[in-house]
Order: sequence, then C-alpha cells, then structure tokens
Amino acid sequence: MTSMSRGRARRQRRGMLVNADSRSSGNRVHGGVVLGAGTRIEPPCVVGIPPAGEAEGDRSTVIGEGGLIRPFTTIYAGVRAGDRMQTGQGASVREDNVLGDDVSVGTNAVLECGNRIGNRVRIHTGCFLELVTVEDDVFIGPNVVFADDRHPPCPHYRGCGGGAVVRSQAKIGANSTILPGVVIGEGALIGAGSVVTKDVPPGVVAVGNPARVTKSIDELECEAGIFASAYAR
Repeated sequence: MTSMSRGRARRQRRGMLVNADSRSSGNRVHGGVVLGAGTRIEPPCVVGIPPAGEAEGDRSTVIGEGGLIRPFTTIYAGVRAGDRMQTGQGASVREDNVLGDDVSVGTNAVLECGNRIGNRVRIHTGCFLELVTVEDDVFIGPNVVFADDRHPPCPHYRGCGGGAVVRSQAKIGANSTILPGVVIGEGALIGAGSVVTKDVPPGVVAVGNPARVTKSIDELECEAGIFASAYAR
C-alpha cells in the first residue's frame, strides 16, 4: 500500500476533514467539516454553512460515524453531532447545536440555535426546537413546537426564562406546544395536542390546553396485551 493509500485509509477510519469548500456529488460541504467514517450525505445537502457575519472556517462542524444525512438537509457550522445521526428530508440544524449518539431529526424539523440533545432521542417530522435541553431516550412526536419567547417579539428572549428542559425517557405527543422555561419530568407523557404552560412532574400523564396531570403512566394499559403496562419501568 502506498503512503497516499495509507493516508486515505486512516482518514476513512478516523473521519474525513474537509479543509476547503467542496461541491462534489451534488452536495455542498463547506471547509472545516469533519465527517466520521461511514457517514453518508445524500444529495443535495449543504453542510457547514457559516452563520451570518462569520467567515468560512470560523467554526468547525463535526458529525460522527455511521450517520445518514438525507436530501435537502442543511447543517450550519458549529454543530456537534455524535455517531449514527439521521435526518429526514429537508431537516435544518442551525449553529450551536450539540447532539448525542443515535439522534434522529425528522423531515422538515428545525433545530434553531442552542439546543442540547442527549442520546437516542427521536425528533419527528415538523418539530421546532430552540434553546431546549433534551436528555436521553426522549420521544418527540410530529409537529411539536418548543416556544422560545415569553413575550414576542422580545430582543432579549434568549436570556429571559430560558428554553424548556425535557428529562430522560419523557414522551411528547404530536402537535403539542411547550412554553419557555417548562421542565417535563423523567418518564412523563404529554398527550397529543397539549399546551404545556408549567412544569410536569416525573412519571405522570399530562393532557389538554393547558396541560393538566390526569394519572400516573403506570396506570396506562397496553391495549394489545403484549406488555403488563404501556410504559413498564
């Protein structure tokens, strides 16, 4: 094996650094992007876009191993994503997002700035998140919106109230709205179409507008009879 071949093999094992703007294979990959081994980018995608007012290479972008970035995804510079990240078509991930391993970002979902996403998190189609902390093993159903401004349009919204926090193993049903600063407790279930205006305790079901606690998740039955309860812990 030549020294050039050995270098290519090492880059494939450790990840590839794109030093300059690349438009190969129908994708545009900006400089400073590090792609882990085995990560596929299906065209057309744009990865490593510099935020407004910043130059190419001011921020690096890291996507771990074994990822799948589907067509029409846009990922800005300054994103840190772990291994086996997946996106649906048309997903958008802005700068200053940190994602753990095994995270999926669904079709047309938008991750605005400042999210901290744990491991094994599923963010489904059409969701919107900004300044949100999501712990491990969380399920976020389609079209869930995390509001980011208590009194819009406030120019200081980023420092006022903060984003929501979703604790580990929580589940949020489709078309729910989560207001700024709310904490959803570990293992809690938010029913579809709910508007969450205040903190939700761990291990409960909260439903409605505004969302109210109705029962413990331990009271939910598996109607198919496969499991002893719907959310056995």
